[in-house]
Amino acid sequence: MNTQELIAEAISLPVDERAIMIDCLLKSLNPPEVEIDKKWAAIAKQRLAELRNGKVKAISGDEVFEKIWNKFA
Repeated sequence: MNTQELIAEAISLPVDERAIMIDCLLKSLNPPEVEIDKKWAAIAKQRLAELRNGKVKAISGDEVFEKIWNKFA
């Protein structure tokens, strides 16, 4: 089976199976690094705790994008 045939076969799959295939292909290009993922998870938990206890204030996405547009306008 050549590449074009493989692509045609993949496209014919149901959406959920295509999503699984895409996930597998992307992971093969950029394999997860467990230690880095653990560090990011720890940072995310810390930031969530800071939000929940009021230590930091959330900023709306609209406000963030407005600042970006203003910065590069």
